[in-house]
Amino acid sequence: MTGLRERKKQQTYDALSQAAIALFLRHGFDEVSVADIAAAVDVSKPTLFKYFATKQDLVLHRIADHQHEAARVVAAAAGSPIEALHRHFLAGLDLRDPVTGLNDVPQVLAYHRLVFTTPALSTRMHEFMDEDERALAEALGGDATAELTAAQVVAVQRVLARRNWSAIDAGSSAADRYPAAVAEADAAFGRLTTRVVP
Repeated sequence: MTGLRERKKQQTYDALSQAAIALFLRHGFDEVSVADIAAAVDVSKPTLFKYFATKQDLVLHRIADHQHEAARVVAAAAGSPIEALHRHFLAGLDLRDPVTGLNDVPQVLAYHRLVFTTPALSTRMHEFMDEDERALAEALGGDATAELTAAQVVAVQRVLARRNWSAIDAGSSAADRYPAAVAEADAAFGRLTTRVVP
């Protein structure tokens, strides 16, 4: 029974997020109400809010599995944390992980455009990044140097991803952008390695 109940909860969770994103892409984030989303999935507003605390979280649920990812990478690293984060970012580029911005699948581009051009979603995204920064600082030791290093790492990842997305949004393919994305990542993480001592 517990397994069935959990599966049904996950199905409702996913259905709400999918319906919300589809409606936001079609009509715009500000034009769609929480009631519209609940009605699309045939649940009540109170039920929706049991799954998602805010309207913004219906969208950012898509990247929830990346929450605190940098901290997990550092925790699992055997050597230099910065080098481990660098390798992890490069692996994301190879895999065209949407979080790196290097993904030209139309649905992913539309999702990124929604997030980056909607003020309420951009604000919530920055809150996510602040939480990631705090978790990374803790994984790096929690002192002042760790906090400074975490702030720089999160900024580097954000800028690299935004540059990749902007290039693709302007018409480049992920394959064409890939060499520059790798070069920019190597240069950025290289500066962190030489200037920052965790």
